[in-house]
Amino acid sequence: MAVNWPWFRWTGRGSTVPERKSDGAIGFVALHAQGEARWTRRDYAALAREGFMRNPIVHRSVRLISETAAAIPWLLYDGVTELAEHPLLKLLDRPNERQAGAGFMEALYGHLLLSGNAYVELVSAQGGAREMHLLRPDRVTIASDGSGWPVALDHREGAQRRHIELGLSGNGGAAHLALFHPLDDHYGFAPLEAALIALDTHNAAGRWNKALLDNSARPSGALVYAPKDGGNLSDEQFDRLKAELEEGYSGSTRAGRPLLLEGGLDWKAMGLTPKDMDFIEAKHSASRDIALAFGVPPMLLGIPGDNTYSNYQEANRAFYRLTVLPLVARTAKELSAWLTPAFGDGLRLWYDADQVEGLAGERDALWTRLGAASFLSEDEKREAVGYPPHR
Repeated sequence: MAVNWPWFRWTGRGSTVPERKSDGAIGFVALHAQGEARWTRRDYAALAREGFMRNPIVHRSVRLISETAAAIPWLLYDGVTELAEHPLLKLLDRPNERQAGAGFMEALYGHLLLSGNAYVELVSAQGGAREMHLLRPDRVTIASDGSGWPVALDHREGAQRRHIELGLSGNGGAAHLALFHPLDDHYGFAPLEAALIALDTHNAAGRWNKALLDNSARPSGALVYAPKDGGNLSDEQFDRLKAELEEGYSGSTRAGRPLLLEGGLDWKAMGLTPKDMDFIEAKHSASRDIALAFGVPPMLLGIPGDNTYSNYQEANRAFYRLTVLPLVARTAKELSAWLTPAFGDGLRLWYDADQVEGLAGERDALWTRLGAASFLSEDEKREAVGYPPHR
């Protein structure tokens, strides 16, 4: 490099010519680099804090899905016979002393949506009593055997460590519910991670707007001092001008105060206004991306634009069919495969779709069509709507 750069000259003796100062300025070189965007970390705590706790779109989407899914009642079948009472139904209705069934399932769905994973522990006590507890995803690590298959959960709480076997044993066990992850064999993929760019954009837009309002809703700019006779501001003049700007023209209480310029001062705007940034549309676009990742129609969240449904009822029906019911059905199959062996053979958990108010219109249309189908017997009509035939 010493051969190529102009201020190093090769002398043939392995030395360089000493630097010489010049009285006249010969200029300077300024190097600029594009800064990297800062993204929210992809762990459960960061997604919960920046998403659920600070972003209204994420908060409402998670609450809407988890509360709606948790309100759907469970059904238990022994073969084709529906059981009205059973210890497993009592356990789902009251999993533990702290939580009722709806609160427990709401937290379980919330863990799935924010982390892609939900961990359930079954505790068996004396006398056959059983309780279910949720383990917070950021406190759980999956332990695998020598072949890489998951066999247990390592749960940590402060200084305490517990090793919980997956499946069921005499003292209980644990279950791991995970959403599909294309690049991980053990852990699930959270829907919020797919909308991470939109989440950071939405939060950054809100912080920028708040900072702009705190600065009298003015974009950034510069005071340019260019007197006709040349020269620069003295240190005393510079400090006085800076103090006057900070004390007299910053803050929401001083919004709209005119700026008095003197002696060759000129104001040059250096930032974009909210109108130039298309601020509102940028937030709405990020909101639609977040709602898309969770599977919530934007119309249900009050987001304008891209309302592909003709009315609210149609959007609500699509929300149940495309988002809520698939999540509940997946959870029912996972819990059924895990819990039913402890209560007997031939048991199967499912959900009661007839109790879903959002699908009342579909049920009415189905019953009307079946009622007019004279070629079907009464038992065939009952079977078509999910009821067993008459005995």
